[in-house]
Amino acid sequence: MDELRAATRQSTARTGIIAFDGARGTVSIPCTICDVSGTGARLKLDWSLSFPKEATLIFADGLRKACRVAWQKRRLLGVAFADGVASPNEQALMMTEEEQLLHRRHIGAQVRGAREARGYTESQIANLLNVSPEFVSRAERGETSIPLHQLTHIADLLLVDLDRLIAGPASIGLPHESDVELVAQ
Repeated sequence: MDELRAATRQSTARTGIIAFDGARGTVSIPCTICDVSGTGARLKLDWSLSFPKEATLIFADGLRKACRVAWQKRRLLGVAFADGVASPNEQALMMTEEEQLLHRRHIGAQVRGAREARGYTESQIANLLNVSPEFVSRAERGETSIPLHQLTHIADLLLVDLDRLIAGPASIGLPHESDVELVAQ
């Protein structure tokens, strides 16, 4: 759970709505979407009451994603998309190209760090994944996306949680959480 809280904080500050079924019908709460990835988002709410385990996140452009609450700390909420990883088309609606690049770079840096910590070379990992060393190199630099099935395989090979590869501690050169706080205000 702590690894989800340490997700890369990109300087996004989009408005959205989080909706859920309440005692008197649907409750809709405005929120600021501070971080979004293919698997979930971090939200700031103007709501301090208890929150249900499931809700729908509605982006400003109308995209709706069913979510499960991963964690809540006062008015901050971490949600995971209930249907798993968002499709590339959904991700394009949720994140700008620059944000997608930052996310790919973060995942690539996490993979590189885990690979180096275990003493593997790019060529060795490429052989184990049945891909080219060039693909591994480009993926670690964030130039190409790593498919989820390969990320799962990499996590297994390197003995790390998949969550750590996707939402582990922020990499050098990416905005810090406090930077996002300033942008969102």
